Amino acid sequence: MTTLTDHPITHHWPATDPDRLQLYSYPTPNGVKVSIALEEMGLPYEAHTVSIRGDQHTPAFLSLNPNNKIPAIIDPHGPGGQLITLWESGAILLYLADKTGTLIPADARGRAQTLQWLMFQMGGLGPMFGQYGYFKKFAGKEVSDPRPKQHFIDESRRLLAVLEQQLKSQPFMVGEQYTIADIAIFPWLRAVRDVYGAGEDFRMAEFENTMSYLDRCLQRPAVERGLQVPAVD
Repeated sequence: MTTLTDHPITHHWPATDPDRLQLYSYPTPNGVKVSIALEEMGLPYEAHTVSIRGDQHTPAFLSLNPNNKIPAIIDPHGPGGQLITLWESGAILLYLADKTGTLIPADARGRAQTLQWLMFQMGGLGPMFGQYGYFKKFAGKEVSDPRPKQHFIDESRRLLAVLEQQLKSQPFMVGEQYTIADIAIFPWLRAVRDVYGAGEDFRMAEFENTMSYLDRCLQRPAVERGLQVPAVD
C-alpha cells in the first residue's frame, strides 16, 4: 500500500485532503488524547468520527485496526516519507512526539520518565478508571454484588495517591515540561470526575494537587479544541 486512497478504510471514510494525517476516533478519554496532541503540535490533520456504537466493528475500520478500538491514524508522510498506519493511543502519542520533536524531553532521562508515566496510564490508570466507569455508569450497574465496583474504587484511589505525590511540588508529570504523559493522564481524570461521577466514590477533593493539575491542563487552548474532536451528533 503506497497511498492513502489505496487503503480500504477510505471507502467508508474518504479523505477530503489525502495529504494530511488522518485521525479515526471518537471523543472518549483515549480518543481525545490524539486530537489534543495534534492540536498542541499544530500538525495538519483530518478527523473522521468512528462511532463506538458499532463503527469500530465494520470491515472498513478493522482493515485499519484489527483490535477494533479507537483511536487510529494514517500518516501519509511516515518514516522515510512512506505511509504508516498506527493504533493504540499510547503508541500514537509516542510516534507523534518523535515525528515532531515536541511534547517529550530531548534528554534520555526525561524521555524515560515520560514513557514511565505514559505506561502508568496505559497499564493502570486507564484500565482501573474504565472498569469503574463500567460498574458505575454503564452495564455493570446492574450487578448486585458490590465487590467488583469497590475493588476498582480502592485501586483507583491508590493510583490517585501516586499522582498526588508526584504533583505535590511540580506542575506536570515530568516536572516543568508538559508532555505526552500529561496528555495520556488528564483526559482520564476528566472522564472519571465529570462523566463517570466518581467525585464522591473516589473522594477526589482530597487529591488537591491532582485536581489543580487537571484544571491547569484543561485551561490550555489546544486542549479545549482537542476535546471537541471529532465532532459527534
